[in-house]
Amino acid sequence: MTRYQAAWVLPIAAAPIPGGWVATERGRIAAVGGGPSPDAVNLGRVALLPALVNAHTHLELSYLRGRIPRAERFLEWVRGLMKTRQQYPDPAATVIVEAARRAMFEAHAAGTGLFGEVTNSLVTVPLLREARMPARVFYELLGFNTPNPRDRVAQAQIRAAEALREGGDARHGDSDLRVSLAPHAPYSVSPGLFRAIRDALDSAPQPVTSVHLGESPEEVEFLRDGGGGWREMLEGLGAWSSEWQPPAASPVAYLDKIDFLDSRVLAVHGAQFLGEDLDRLSALGTTIVSCPRSNQHVGVGVPPIEAFYAAGVEVAFGTDSLASVDDLNLFAELAEARRLAPRVSARTLLESATRVGARALGFEEDYGTLEPGRRAAIIAVRVPEGVNDVEEYLVGGIQPDAIEWLDSTNPRFQVPDPRSHV
Repeated sequence: MTRYQAAWVLPIAAAPIPGGWVATERGRIAAVGGGPSPDAVNLGRVALLPALVNAHTHLELSYLRGRIPRAERFLEWVRGLMKTRQQYPDPAATVIVEAARRAMFEAHAAGTGLFGEVTNSLVTVPLLREARMPARVFYELLGFNTPNPRDRVAQAQIRAAEALREGGDARHGDSDLRVSLAPHAPYSVSPGLFRAIRDALDSAPQPVTSVHLGESPEEVEFLRDGGGGWREMLEGLGAWSSEWQPPAASPVAYLDKIDFLDSRVLAVHGAQFLGEDLDRLSALGTTIVSCPRSNQHVGVGVPPIEAFYAAGVEVAFGTDSLASVDDLNLFAELAEARRLAPRVSARTLLESATRVGARALGFEEDYGTLEPGRRAAIIAVRVPEGVNDVEEYLVGGIQPDAIEWLDSTNPRFQVPDPRSHV
């Protein structure tokens, strides 16, 4: 057993411990305490806290870094995304794989130890396995005009199972890799496909899923009256269904009406959520995953983060993809959340970026807090002289060069040469 002393220990499950220590043994936390410990390794002026949880990202889109310009309206950004992706029809192309691998390494160097990864191709599954990176991989399905939704879901389940089997067991040492089906969004998934996915999830051992919800004004308009930009785009793509009828409801009310939402769903973005939507999500126990930097880049506005918390909704954070942010540094996402939600305490924001995210992804028994029995996925953040409120400091924006991993559970994780670029 090894004991580490630090200027601060942030268990997340309890208040920060000035001059605290953490003991680890065989990749697990053995004990956490306060006060001097003569036999401890003294790390000096650092704060120890659990690995951050990026509850929503798209590693497979990392090759789009810097290629999709900032937009004033969401559909403008979507068109740019679709056009650029068409230039790379093979999801296993080297440029896509290597960019995803490098982005994962960079995120880990910035303190992320657990991902909620969204993929349309499952190309990131072997990369996550190779790196022994814990993740909930959401195999995302689209289909607004799908003739046989249940066949589509059955085929997706087979593909997901094959992806987990390839290269051996999904479990490597102290690392977990789990795959779940997920619908993309209400404007790209038919009611029948939503129901088929929900039925498949309900029969799964861990029915955790994710959905882009309440992201843009165009989505709200589409569900309200069936018109607007999304209708035009679906028709232009040949994906429109004449059988579909607008629910005349908000995105939250719509998915609640078809019995999709519950405590096992991550509702991503929510930039358009209103009070009634938030009350409903709170009652259902649904977690909102907020990605404030991405929301502003793609033109959907500023998420009402303070309203999320005021309504009692569980809130986690994600970076979204490098198609809409400059980096996958979750500390940068926390800094933006702090700017947008000054009345939310720093302690609450840190809990969202750790414990809440781990719980939403189904990893709460192993990640998200510094408690005995949890995995020793611990980061040490250097804290400069003069800082008294360490929690406030941590939500002010931390760069990777101030972060080190302690007793890492990923011994093969190597940060690539930063001079290499796709």
